[in-house]
Amino acid sequence: MNGDEISRDDSHAPNRLRLAVVDMVGTTITDDGRTERAMSKALVEHGIKPGSTRFESMLGYARDTMGFSKLTVFSHLFEDPAVAESANKIFEKTYDELIEDGGVRAIAGAEDAILWMRESGMQICLATGFGRHTQNMVLESLGWMGLADLSLCPADAGRGRPYPDMILTAVLALDLDDVREVAVVGDTSSDMLSGVRSGASLVAGVLTGSHSEATLRAAGATVVVDSIKQLPLLVEKRDARIL
Repeated sequence: MNGDEISRDDSHAPNRLRLAVVDMVGTTITDDGRTERAMSKALVEHGIKPGSTRFESMLGYARDTMGFSKLTVFSHLFEDPAVAESANKIFEKTYDELIEDGGVRAIAGAEDAILWMRESGMQICLATGFGRHTQNMVLESLGWMGLADLSLCPADAGRGRPYPDMILTAVLALDLDDVREVAVVGDTSSDMLSGVRSGASLVAGVLTGSHSEATLRAAGATVVVDSIKQLPLLVEKRDARIL
């Protein structure tokens, strides 16, 4: 066998990470329960009695589906699309009012982790289940409008989590060649599911938000860490193995 006949199959070789698609509430920021308070207000405004079995069931579903598009959540909770749309508008209006007092703040180490990744050559996409207006309100309140290369909400991609659409939209928008160059980071099962479905090679769960380690791993997390501030170390270790 001569040299021309020898080939190496790199089709399954790991790629260096070039993009991190990072969740917002629960992963990079905390809102001290304002998401749930706004959700509760939307339910009450649409006739659901606080403390009732139906109210607790609906709120429980909202907790379980943290990370989903909020309109998708309301569409599940209310059969009438017009009611779902109305509830979503109440949620967004209430949330905007709740964060005007500066109640949204960065999780310790989150901004440093994002800056480290950008300085190491990675691109960053901040992704959310909020609508565009609310996402921008949050970013503006933190002074984060220029922190990431891209920010996406479900309407930008067609569907929100647990579908992979936002991740794949980021891959296209930022000119990546391979979804294996993507890390997905989040605090919910829907973040993990979207990462797995996209083909991302690193799907990292963090314990600063909604879901437990067991829930994150069951949804496909390749690794679970206490906080996003540990992400740079994960990236360094992974890239060191590749090199």
